[in-house]
Amino acid sequence: MEVRIALLGEVVAHVGGQRVDLGPAKQRCVLAALAVDLDRAVPVERLTERVWGARPPLRARDTLSSYLSRLRRVGLALDRRSGGYALVAEEGAVDLHRFRALCAQARTGGDDRAAALFAEALDLWRGDPLGGLDGDWAAGERGRLRQERLGVQTELTDVRLRLGQGAGLVAELSGRVAEHPLDERVAAQYLLALHRAGRAADALEHYRVVHARLAAELGTDPGAALRDLHGRILQGDPALDGAARPAPAAVPRQLPAAPAPFVGRHHELDRLDAALARSGGTVVISAIAGAGGIGKTWLALHWAHRNLDRFPDGQLFVDLRGFSPDGTPISSGAAVRGFLDALGADPAKVPVDPHARSALFRSLVADKRMLVVLDNAADTAQVADLLPGTSCTVLVTSRNRLSGLVTAHSAEHLPLDRLADAEARALLADRLGADRVAAEPGAVAELVALCGGYPLALSIVAGRASAGHPLAALVADLREFGLVALDDGDPEASLPAVFSWSHRTLTDDQARLFALLGVAPGPDIGLAAAAALAGLPPVRVRTLLRELDQASLLAQDASGRYRMHDLVRRYAADRAADLDTTAALRRLTAFHLHTGHAGNLLLHPYVTPIDLDPLPADVRPVPLADDAAALAWFDAEHACLLATADAARERGDDLAVWQLAWTVNNYHFRRGDRHNQLALWERALAAARRLDDPAAQVLAHRNTGRALADVDRPEEAMDHLYQALELAERSGARADEAHTHHALSWSWIQRGDDERALSHATSSLAIHRTLGNPAWEADALNAVGWCAARLGRHDHAREHCRAALDLHRTHQDRDGQADTLDSLGFIDHQTGNHQDAVEHYTAAVALYRELGNSYQAVNTLDRLAESLLAVGRAEDARTAWQEAEGLYRAQQRAEEADEVLRKLATTT
Repeated sequence: MEVRIALLGEVVAHVGGQRVDLGPAKQRCVLAALAVDLDRAVPVERLTERVWGARPPLRARDTLSSYLSRLRRVGLALDRRSGGYALVAEEGAVDLHRFRALCAQARTGGDDRAAALFAEALDLWRGDPLGGLDGDWAAGERGRLRQERLGVQTELTDVRLRLGQGAGLVAELSGRVAEHPLDERVAAQYLLALHRAGRAADALEHYRVVHARLAAELGTDPGAALRDLHGRILQGDPALDGAARPAPAAVPRQLPAAPAPFVGRHHELDRLDAALARSGGTVVISAIAGAGGIGKTWLALHWAHRNLDRFPDGQLFVDLRGFSPDGTPISSGAAVRGFLDALGADPAKVPVDPHARSALFRSLVADKRMLVVLDNAADTAQVADLLPGTSCTVLVTSRNRLSGLVTAHSAEHLPLDRLADAEARALLADRLGADRVAAEPGAVAELVALCGGYPLALSIVAGRASAGHPLAALVADLREFGLVALDDGDPEASLPAVFSWSHRTLTDDQARLFALLGVAPGPDIGLAAAAALAGLPPVRVRTLLRELDQASLLAQDASGRYRMHDLVRRYAADRAADLDTTAALRRLTAFHLHTGHAGNLLLHPYVTPIDLDPLPADVRPVPLADDAAALAWFDAEHACLLATADAARERGDDLAVWQLAWTVNNYHFRRGDRHNQLALWERALAAARRLDDPAAQVLAHRNTGRALADVDRPEEAMDHLYQALELAERSGARADEAHTHHALSWSWIQRGDDERALSHATSSLAIHRTLGNPAWEADALNAVGWCAARLGRHDHAREHCRAALDLHRTHQDRDGQADTLDSLGFIDHQTGNHQDAVEHYTAAVALYRELGNSYQAVNTLDRLAESLLAVGRAEDARTAWQEAEGLYRAQQRAEEADEVLRKLATTT
């Protein structure tokens, strides 16, 4: 059944000759968003953003599914494809694509045929495009389509002027110059039409108006082409009358074929569109930067072919070979000469001097709407002489960031990163067929993960799969051989070879740091850690990191940390095989231990420090001012600290393993990360046993037991805690003995035996009173008070908790104050003093939040809600429980979260 869809005016559709009801505006927007990318998968995220903007409603996906179903019911073919949806129809079914196809045909023939085809294309417009649609995407697309229409209108006018027309164009051009008063191309057409209509005086007056307006609004004079036309009209040049029709100048069409398939990159394409839309007749330069094989050339060519109609005066392309197998970049002089040949310059008149040659190139392209693609540039110097002076659009691709191009030539930096998983699947589906991808979802998911969204890696895999290799076999190869599995005899189809072209441009210092970063534990790295890894001053390492970033071998995120793509990291790690990495990794471990040790003491000032090996002379720990700075450092380094502990275990550094567990312990406690806390202490315990270190074993057993109790594994917790107690008693470590009694009191509370809990808390208090540490004594006083309160001995409990609070305040222990305020709130609630309970709980929650202790904060928040309910503040109680439910879920405490939901269900 024939389908016709109109976008160049009000959005409407006809199926079988009958107009169909497309529903509300958002549903019509869904159709338009699919129709502009006819027969191409539009990811669900992109489709949702086009319809609802950057902040879609909560049920946007459900609504989208409903809209798609309704559109199918009226006879439109909408396919579900990997990662998104596609509108399936012939290209001529959508007026926008018919319009573009007619324009493309018009540019390939003579002027008579071009005039007819351009006119036919423009007749498809029925008003403002995407009529009836609102939202950011529709507004942006509407602006781009208006510019596209203007471009075709001016092309048609150029053709008609070349055919000798003039007077008949005046009325049309009069309206166009009023709508686009600063467009010099439109102004030139109007001047010429007026001149041919015998109205030279009007033409000269219009030039005066345009000149004045350009000066007033843009601070510039008219371009060379408009000035030249003005002079010729003043002189009465007979060549302007249209009788003579000289042969048109050469129009170069040098673009290579558009890449197929092409998926994703919607954000980058939108940025390129936006840069062109705001050009205002000036030169537009976009510098696309990214690692080798990331898809820079594909993006440039896809955008170029999608916008061919915007560059009627031609397209120039050169591969500058800045990074290539033979290592020899093309000189800018050779590239300019190639452009001059393409532009039809008389060889006999091409200057020998390079600067004069570049000036001739700029003269030939001045005031023309041309696209210049400078692919695979090595640096800014290589492209500077290839930049036009006005009106053209330039796309530069490079593995280097080309900051000089951004600074000196106002280029827009466009970094290119990996494809999203859905886009990677779409690429495989396009290459291998949707059926094959759907038939092996497990293998496809693993391929996508192993290739890390790297377009060249995905293309290599797809090429081998299309040659008959089973997907499961390709997965096995990638798992076993890593980057070697992506090697090939053809350098252009070999990822290691592509990486090597970047690597060989590095200096020795850059190459050494690049290799060391490949083996550094963790997903990313900060400047201070990188300096420790390299054993160099931070100021020198900052420069090296910036250079590697500019070379697209790593990327700096918004927080200032550096990260490598997984495949680049593997390549870097392979390069590290030639280095002695042991000393570098020991320096990095020392950095984490010494900075973390200081941070741990800031988070818990009264914890007993541990003895670390002396800091190496070439390692500089981060100075941490307070507990907030310590928390921020731990937040940033947490994944790296865990990875550093794993790396230490793998190389047999057992001392570092248990010391790292101690270093991060109070951070895990504050953040409520009990699962990582447990995993790390279990490794620490194994390490302490291998070291045969009794003191480390006591510490590891106690903290393993506490973590097990917190994840609701009480039997195992008790086993470890009593082993810790036995070891402490045997070695005479009284402080360890007291701390273990304290931990046992908490574990017995969890098992419901409050009497035993009180007994251990009392033993802890008795020992601490002999040790002379008031902070530890205050903790034990609070533990006794908590256990007594649970047993209903409220006076005894309140006495101990008040004494604890006095000590904590005297010694400014905010952690202890928060814990004790929570205990006093519990005692108040149990004794019916609910308003006092609210005040104590509220103060405790505020302190926990100041400290970043989300684990304890949610426990107290839960109890606060009970007291709020008791004083008649039901709405406040509900709000507190709703927040608590979310925090419990975030901490993977499903039981507590479910219990809160039950409380909410019974609260009115």
